[in-house]
Amino acid sequence: MYNGLVVENPSFVLLLGMCPTLGTTGSATTGMSMGLATAGVLICSNIAISAIKNFVPDRVRIPAYIVVIATFVTLLQMFMQAYLPALNESLGIFIPLIVVNCVLLGRAEAYASKHSVTDSLMDGIGMGLGFTAALTLLGSVRELLGTGCIFGARVFAETYGSLVFVLAPGAFIALGFLIAIINKLRKPC
Repeated sequence: MYNGLVVENPSFVLLLGMCPTLGTTGSATTGMSMGLATAGVLICSNIAISAIKNFVPDRVRIPAYIVVIATFVTLLQMFMQAYLPALNESLGIFIPLIVVNCVLLGRAEAYASKHSVTDSLMDGIGMGLGFTAALTLLGSVRELLGTGCIFGARVFAETYGSLVFVLAPGAFIALGFLIAIINKLRKPC
């Protein structure tokens, strides 16, 4: 799990899955929600792909993995539409885009297709937690700098905040600074 959180964090180290990282982190809540949704699909697809790896011919390996991932994304979206309609609405198109998130296909190809079900489960949990932590941290920073709140709770006065951090350019700025800070912490001089 440490690997997914620190060593190979999908967002801050590997720089994978930038579309949802930048697009859904306008607040800590949406960042965490997208991270958890992706983590759920990642865990389930890692388990399934590891279980079927010996039955899938090499020629159709990638399409088969995409079908597995798409199945779990479809189930997730149906669950969210039925039980979490407000969250489904706020995440919008980013839920179906989980299918093409390179974090999932990358882990399926690089790890789940070569390891046991148990190891793939642990990899999915670690990478999923790392992705969730990254999106939650980025969303928290953007929400704090943009509105003065974290998870909707007011931290600074209402007059505090710079709108740019809630908008798309703020995502790039905040992500760049977070990556720089994390790189500095990982490799001290």
